[in-house]
Amino acid sequence: MEVPKPQYPSISTLQHQSTSGEDGNINTQTPQRSNTSRRDFIKKISAASLVLLGGKVINLLPSQAAALSAKTSLRFVVASDGHYGQADTTFDQYYETLIKHVTDFHSANKLDFIVINGDIIHDKKELLVPAKKYLDRLPVKYFVTKGNHDRVTDQYWGEFWGMPVNHEVQLKKNTLLLATTSNENGDYLSPNLDWMKAKLEANKKQDNVFVFIHIPQAKWADACIDTPAFFETLKPYENVRGVFHGHEHNEDGVRTVNNTPFMFDSHFGGSWGTTYRGFRVVELMKEKSFMTYIMNPTEKINQATF
Repeated sequence: MEVPKPQYPSISTLQHQSTSGEDGNINTQTPQRSNTSRRDFIKKISAASLVLLGGKVINLLPSQAAALSAKTSLRFVVASDGHYGQADTTFDQYYETLIKHVTDFHSANKLDFIVINGDIIHDKKELLVPAKKYLDRLPVKYFVTKGNHDRVTDQYWGEFWGMPVNHEVQLKKNTLLLATTSNENGDYLSPNLDWMKAKLEANKKQDNVFVFIHIPQAKWADACIDTPAFFETLKPYENVRGVFHGHEHNEDGVRTVNNTPFMFDSHFGGSWGTTYRGFRVVELMKEKSFMTYIMNPTEKINQATF
């Protein structure tokens, strides 16, 4: 399958769709926050994008993301690949860092929910218990998807988390579809497309649908798989605002297919990947465009000085 490369227009080309204002211009009035907190925010942000209604993606500098002022209708965090229990890694520290910084972020920017998008543990079934103890400390409701290193049966997963591997969540006019892309053996799989199609059809009148799967379904990187039927399944549903992946620890960007953005969130654990461990934030605006960015809590890259 040939996947089109994303197109990133400059901010100056934006004419009619925007985060605020009737003139179609981006409102870059500085939000009401202290200079100290704004500087701290900018130092920790990377991979920022503005995704417009219709799928157009605009790259943002950290300072632009910090200055983009709009009243959000929904805000959530996506994090993946904690790999709790992986040998020769400080996995407890990785989980502590995630919990601390998501909690700090929530205290300043209220979150509606959190998704942990796969590879919560590293292979061994018994690791789910200590990993869940960490995740239960998150400041708001969280949902999970099953990754290729979460090597338990679908039945055990559902019993342990209290939610099946293919799971629908309704949040007013928003729907979350969380689907598995692996099995007990760690095989790379397509999500259940019959289930996905049925849920997309049932939610076609919802304002917004967000899809969460661990393994990407296009060959964007070595560990992805190629499932053209997945993209064809999504294509008729214009209310699918975005699809979120884990798995590829080196990926933290946004790609578009059929005007739908497909997003990565790097990793918050594990032995390989980007030089930082972070999490993705999504801020949905009332006219259904959204801003999204990676928070890099360890401040190892993209530091800014003032």
